[in-house]
Amino acid sequence: MTGHSLRGALAIACAVLMAGCGDKPQTEASGEKTLLIGQVSPLTGPQAHLGKDNENGARLALDEINAAGLTLNGEKFVLALRSEDDAADPKTATTVAQKLVDEGVAGVIGHLNSGATIPASKIYFDNGIPQISPSATAIAYTTAGFKTAYRVMTNDAQQGSVLGMFAVSKLGAKRVAIVDDRTAYGQGLADEVAKAVTAAGGTVVAREYTSDRATDFMAILTSIKGKSPDLIFFGGMDPQAAPMIKQMKQLGMTAKFLGADGTQTPKFIELAGADAEGALASNPGLPLDAMPGGAAFRAKFEAKYGKIQNYAPYAYDAVYVMVDAMKRAGSSDPAKYLAELPKTDYSGVTGHIRFDAKGDITGGAVTLYQVKDGKWQTVETVQSGN
Repeated sequence: MTGHSLRGALAIACAVLMAGCGDKPQTEASGEKTLLIGQVSPLTGPQAHLGKDNENGARLALDEINAAGLTLNGEKFVLALRSEDDAADPKTATTVAQKLVDEGVAGVIGHLNSGATIPASKIYFDNGIPQISPSATAIAYTTAGFKTAYRVMTNDAQQGSVLGMFAVSKLGAKRVAIVDDRTAYGQGLADEVAKAVTAAGGTVVAREYTSDRATDFMAILTSIKGKSPDLIFFGGMDPQAAPMIKQMKQLGMTAKFLGADGTQTPKFIELAGADAEGALASNPGLPLDAMPGGAAFRAKFEAKYGKIQNYAPYAYDAVYVMVDAMKRAGSSDPAKYLAELPKTDYSGVTGHIRFDAKGDITGGAVTLYQVKDGKWQTVETVQSGN
């Protein structure tokens, strides 16, 4: 094949498979315009299972919308997912955010981690690109005043309050040790838990720090063991939570283990094995089977992608919320449909989605779970009054 014909073939392939390989939506031969939607999550590294979960949730929504057909102000569009890997790293997150802006995405679903979402949000704001995170729970994400930033999951102010109260009032833990991974998510959540424990009448007997890459916690746990806590709370993700609980058992610690949404995954049980038994964790939102569209979502998602790890239903809803705003605006122009996002009133898989003035979801819930017989079992759900 000549160089000229090779370039021609590549151009055609790009138009079909990658929405044009250019910066802006292009018109296909069918008359449909291709509309790029960004998705960012860790697709490599220890949190890749969560990142792929988000990506697949978003992709499922896009596939459904394309199958139904999308028309905005008389023009037909086909959605294309431009998925990027930020490796749960703040610096990489800003790099890929700028890349998506340069490629002409109309909006972004992501990022997964708060520590990646927060720095990236400035780039999206500076370029007027709407961003809906399915999973970033850190309070700071929506308090910077960026009118492009939204999330479809309850934030850590509520989750931390519920966790701290649950530890003291429901589990009877008077002496609580707290460990966090020093990320925006882990540290921010741990701060909220510490405040709630104290407010509920408990005592924080230790406050330790690690990283989101560590796997050896023996020194931290040995120090904590000497302070005789009733419970250890960990603010972080499952790749750290699993070895932590295993090492607690190795040291003969009898303190209860409490995590949050970063822990409440099937992967945690897989990694921790029998040592996961009895572990407790929270997750913003309702249990999947209690969500309005949870059972149907589980069936179609798992038939296509396998077991849901955690945030896939929220990524799915985030896409639909974004496209719903486009439909109401009659435009995929970010400047036009961004004005519709604050007016969102959408019934999704995860529940009724509306936003407050900061871009946080209103009326969210937090659910507590415990590992029993090798599976996460629901303990209770606390509904928000806001």
